[in-house]
Amino acid sequence: MKHAAVKHSARAVARQAKAGGPQAKAGARRAAGARQAKGGDSQARAGEAAVRRTEPPASGRRWLTQVPYCIVLAGLVAGLATVRGGGQAVKSGTLVIAGALLAGALIRLVLPDGRAGMLASRRRLADVAVLAVLGVGLLVAGMFARVTS
Repeated sequence: MKHAAVKHSARAVARQAKAGGPQAKAGARRAAGARQAKGGDSQARAGEAAVRRTEPPASGRRWLTQVPYCIVLAGLVAGLATVRGGGQAVKSGTLVIAGALLAGALIRLVLPDGRAGMLASRRRLADVAVLAVLGVGLLVAGMFARVTS
C-alpha cells in the first residue's frame, strides 16, 4: 500500500515539476531520494532528469523567449498609434493590428512551447485559433470599414 502511495505522489510531483514550481522541484528531489532508498535507482534518475528539464533557461536566454511576444506587442502599439491619427489612419491602423495578430498566430504555430514565451498561454491550437480569429476579424473590419472624414 505504501509503495502505491509513493508512486502516486511521484507522479503528482512530476506533473507539478512540469508546471515549473520551485516547491515541485524540491518535492521531486525528495521523491527521487525516497525511491532511490527503496531501490528504484532508474526511477530516481528519471525523476531527477525531469527536474533538470523543467528548470528555467539561463538568464541570458530567458529574454530571448519573450522576443515573439514583444514583436506582436510592438505591432499592436504601432497599430494603436496609427489609429490615434484619426480619419483614414483608422483603417490603416486596424490593418496593422490585424497583421500583428496574424503574425502572432503564425509565430505561435511554428515555435515550440518552450520558446513561445508569453504567447503560450493555453494549448497551441487554442492560442493559434484565438489569435487567428481576432486577426481575420480585424482584417475584414479594416478592409470594409467606411471612414468618414
